[in-house]
Amino acid sequence: MIIEICANSRQSAANAVAGGAGRIELCRQLELGGTTPTEDDIRYCVHELNLRTHVLVRPRAGNYVYTDAEFQQIVREVELCRQCGAHAVVVGFLTPDGMIDEERTRRIVQLAAPMEVTFHRAFDEMRQPPLEALEAIIRCGCHRLLTSGCQPNAEAGIPTIRALVQQARGRIIIMAGAGVTPDNACRIVQETGVPEIHGSCKHTLPDGISETNPEIVRQLIKSISQ
Repeated sequence: MIIEICANSRQSAANAVAGGAGRIELCRQLELGGTTPTEDDIRYCVHELNLRTHVLVRPRAGNYVYTDAEFQQIVREVELCRQCGAHAVVVGFLTPDGMIDEERTRRIVQLAAPMEVTFHRAFDEMRQPPLEALEAIIRCGCHRLLTSGCQPNAEAGIPTIRALVQQARGRIIIMAGAGVTPDNACRIVQETGVPEIHGSCKHTLPDGISETNPEIVRQLIKSISQ
């Protein structure tokens, strides 16, 4: 079982390490759903913390239908991630009618190599039937799908996540995310069969900033290992 911690800053990444995490999804502006982190933060996590670092590449908050200019920015940011030594990029593209944008997804998979590519929770906002969309993502060559089962959180999405795992048949990794906590992680894993889960393990500081809490990370890891 692999646990990925969503870290929105250097400090969150360091806290994830302190809690025992070995892999993060690095982003910033988590309160907006996450956007691309800085080059310095990517290099710090990869080279100073020696963390397996998956980088969210998302130029702005909002929907996942990007203009040509925005897509070119994504291309540049993916190239930067590779230069920084990141292990994977996390992206998601939809067409204006709410389908998986296979052309753009496939292009990023090709560009990102040898990094892995995770298709993120844009999947949960599409209009396509989930199992049909899964096949589209597999065709594009993605290595992993992060999903809440098209529900507000992964616990509510257990039936769909289980169906995705069964259909994937090892062709792609299904990772459950959104609302994963030490209290529900074990149930989600047991009832879906996912090999990976994704959680932020965050708490809110007095200044209102959200940050990964190492104690919650430890609790999450312990809940899965029991």
